[in-house]
Amino acid sequence: MNLPEHAPILAIAVPLLGAFALPLWAKLHRSLRDGWLALVAGATAALTALVAVQVYTTGIQVYTLGASFPADTVAPGGFPIRIILTVDALSAFMGLITALVAVVGFAYAWRYLAEDEGKTLALTLGTLLWAGMLGMAFTGDLFNLFVFFEVTSIAACGLVGYRTWASRGPEAAFKTMVMYTVGGLFVLLAVALLYGEYGALNLAYLARQIGGSLIDRIALALLLGGLLMKAGAVPLHMWAPDAYGEAPAQAVILLVANTQISLYALFRVLFTLYGGVPDPGVGWLVVALGTLTLLVAALMAVVQMDAGRLVAFGAVSQIGYMLLGVGVGLTAVAARPAYGLVAIQGGIFHMLNDAVAIGLLFLAVGAVERASGSRNLGTLGGLGHDLRWTTGFFLLGALALAGIPPLNGFASKLMIYQSSFLLSPILSALAILASILLLAVFVRAFQGAFLGPRLRKAEPVPVPMLVAMGVLALGVLALGLFPELVVRHLVAPAADALWTGRDLYLQAVLGR
Repeated sequence: MNLPEHAPILAIAVPLLGAFALPLWAKLHRSLRDGWLALVAGATAALTALVAVQVYTTGIQVYTLGASFPADTVAPGGFPIRIILTVDALSAFMGLITALVAVVGFAYAWRYLAEDEGKTLALTLGTLLWAGMLGMAFTGDLFNLFVFFEVTSIAACGLVGYRTWASRGPEAAFKTMVMYTVGGLFVLLAVALLYGEYGALNLAYLARQIGGSLIDRIALALLLGGLLMKAGAVPLHMWAPDAYGEAPAQAVILLVANTQISLYALFRVLFTLYGGVPDPGVGWLVVALGTLTLLVAALMAVVQMDAGRLVAFGAVSQIGYMLLGVGVGLTAVAARPAYGLVAIQGGIFHMLNDAVAIGLLFLAVGAVERASGSRNLGTLGGLGHDLRWTTGFFLLGALALAGIPPLNGFASKLMIYQSSFLLSPILSALAILASILLLAVFVRAFQGAFLGPRLRKAEPVPVPMLVAMGVLALGVLALGLFPELVVRHLVAPAADALWTGRDLYLQAVLGR
């Protein structure tokens, strides 16, 4: 078998099949389960990296199930009739983000999760969620986008609510399930409308056919609503703080990546399927929702006393920055000024920075809860005496999230500030204000939890958990100190896939 050729489908199939086999190995012995998970995670990460290398070096990768090339499966109507995976630079970039958070999350979970508290179930659901996210990133047709949308929804809700002995976990899972279900119905209805109008599901073929009819606009509205709902954008964000606050720490960073995959699907719809949406009103709508999200979430973080929910609102606010950056580019896609591309680069770069910084914060909060038995800032204090590494990791993540130089959050936020200022200075001022609020909130949280007299004894944090946090901390530093390298080699090609890569995407699939 030619491994590089089949890497896109294997990257999805390995974690999908691995997840279902995981409980079987656990029945035999937990060491076999852990070994199997390490094998599946390592193979999936390697396959995802292989796909990314191929895309970044040779261009868009198209994989057709059951045929050697999409052109071999074109029906008389002129569209591909088989399931096709289409991986461009943006898809590969999102795949790398999922690989990073999944590998770090599983390493952290090795010692964080207790055996008698659903560890096997949590690891199984996490692996399934990873497979679904890769499916959403790599698929080339709308129906399979919906299928993997549902796979991620089921796994995510399970991760939020499987700890049924906790009072708020099932409640948060139910709220998340309701929002995901409504969002999924919106997406399914949009797919049905487009299929009824054009008789096809392939994304590239539909992109060639869409002409701006009433049905097309209704489908776009439904897709916007469904994907924004799952991304957690204000005013559809009410599920996110509860889900992030109640899920175990290693699962939360996967949930954060899951919201980013929903944003990826949104950007794919707007730029590839609808060609940038000539109506500038759609771009302004995305900008407005992004600005509202970053402001409202930052304000809500001010009143939180639970460290987990505080970081959760910080995570929601970062979704606003991503929407703002890409939305600014969307408003300018017709004229294509230079700042439009910079804005998209900033929004996409912030996805990676957010996954690293927010992931570090959630893992640090998980370590605090495991060591001290509490996340209530009113009862914590002086943990820095016992948890020195965790204290440093939390501070590093907080400063990065607030955009303090030279950490990674500053690099992407600066790109968003500069480009949004050229569209409207008010947008840039509001984005900076939200960052200042977050800085104040996290400084207060840091002081309350880690400084001052010791209020309770904290147990040592296991080494695997410290290593997992250390990997993300190194990411915060590396992305902040060398942003130009990351932008040039990873972010810029991903942004170009949206800004100028639509024709290449269509040609790679349709061959004409």
